[in-house]
Amino acid sequence: MATVDYFQRKLDDKRRLTIPAELRDEFAGGVVVTRGFQSYLHLYPKSVWDVEVEPLLQGNILDEKTADLNVQFRMGKTEAAIDEKQGRVTLEQHLLDYAGIDKDVVAVRVGKYWRIMAGT
Repeated sequence: MATVDYFQRKLDDKRRLTIPAELRDEFAGGVVVTRGFQSYLHLYPKSVWDVEVEPLLQGNILDEKTADLNVQFRMGKTEAAIDEKQGRVTLEQHLLDYAGIDKDVVAVRVGKYWRIMAGT
């Protein structure tokens, strides 16, 4: 089976993003959605967040760069489970506003997480 590294979707009326069937196992343990560094979102499998990101955010309490990363990634951060039947996750309106996403979504794999951007 080919690896899925890119997909496009339309959000439904309840702001839910449908994860492709081929990727649902990757998010079986849950999803973390955060602001990105620019006008996009980061979508992490919960396991990747817990093992890869969270330890880096626990750096030196007096380090300004660590503090800035905490603000960037924790402001508006949401955690959720994808619904098992349809494979959907709800994206909060404040995160959609931050990323300029209305209805159309483009998702691109960036290593172990996904960048979620407004589609055209």
